[in-house]
Amino acid sequence: MPLVAVVVLLTACGDSGPADRMLQQPEDLKRGRNLFVGSCMGYCHSMQDAKKDIPYLFDCEWLHGGSDDQIFTTITNGVEGTKMLGVGNKLPEGSTDTWRLVAFLKSERRPC
Repeated sequence: MPLVAVVVLLTACGDSGPADRMLQQPEDLKRGRNLFVGSCMGYCHSMQDAKKDIPYLFDCEWLHGGSDDQIFTTITNGVEGTKMLGVGNKLPEGSTDTWRLVAFLKSERRPC
């Protein structure tokens, strides 16, 4: 029985995703913030909950999924039928920059 517990524990502690690793890297978070301010805030989003028709991204309510992969997909592909356009692979450092945005959003999200 103890062997099962060890296997379960090792599985639960598996490799973290790109955003989790970037949370530990101040330069990645700084770049994620700069990308957010220069791109996302430049068009729609805000770091203040302004109660407007654009979702506030630093609370616990995520309309299109709040997991890292779902946020990455939303940033990349956008959301059909909304103002959210996907950036695809257009950020200067491609998907790495998208993961930096995800990490930044996670770093600033208030606890639920």
